[in-house]
Amino acid sequence: MLILAADIGNTLTKLAVFDNNQMVHIGQHEQVSTEDIEVLLSRYNISKIIISTVKGHEEWQKQLSERYEVVMFDSHIKAGIINHYKTPHTLGTDRLAAVIGANNLYPGTNNVVIGGGTCITYDFIDANTNYFGGSISPGLNMRYKAVNYYTAALPLLTADDRFEANYGDDTESAIRSGVQNGIKYELEGFINNYTKNGITANVVLHGGDSIFFDTLLKNSIFAPYIKIEPYLVLKGLNAAIQKHND
Repeated sequence: MLILAADIGNTLTKLAVFDNNQMVHIGQHEQVSTEDIEVLLSRYNISKIIISTVKGHEEWQKQLSERYEVVMFDSHIKAGIINHYKTPHTLGTDRLAAVIGANNLYPGTNNVVIGGGTCITYDFIDANTNYFGGSISPGLNMRYKAVNYYTAALPLLTADDRFEANYGDDTESAIRSGVQNGIKYELEGFINNYTKNGITANVVLHGGDSIFFDTLLKNSIFAPYIKIEPYLVLKGLNAAIQKHND
């Protein structure tokens, strides 16, 4: 049985095809066209479709719904998670799918789930599948853009994974220190908060900046617990639809 999972984010749309738990296709698009969908459907004999979106419906979604029973992922799909979020209808579907994905990949353990996308998200699911909530902060590129946009003289920079200084000795390195070291200390602070009092947990990094975050944490005490899952949301969607109506 082949499953098409779609993760529509703020910046990119990711389309993946799964054969049970094996990802056999992955594509990333700034804009998905109906032609893209036709090519995908001609290549794979899709049986089920699940879509997570942080935006509204697009033309290609209508195209799929006319030919398939499309499952729109939301908080009503439990997939083995005990969701304690006070307003589950406002919980980002990408965050919930990532938590489901982490729990499915690493069951019976505590998981700190960190998403590096447009925003940085922090979520925690315990070994008994309890999910209470998390945190959202500005993402890596958003921080660099904000420093430039909200000032008169500071330049627009991009991330540099070679920067390892503890402080900057000129304007550009000072910005890099503020943004990148700031994220590093933020990551360590959130992970430490979730794992205090002797609690051990996997640190599951996902999203476009997951490799960069791994670099920031490479010398931290949490490095041995890091799991890099760039497509965790898609894997969570795949797990969710397989468990749907079980």
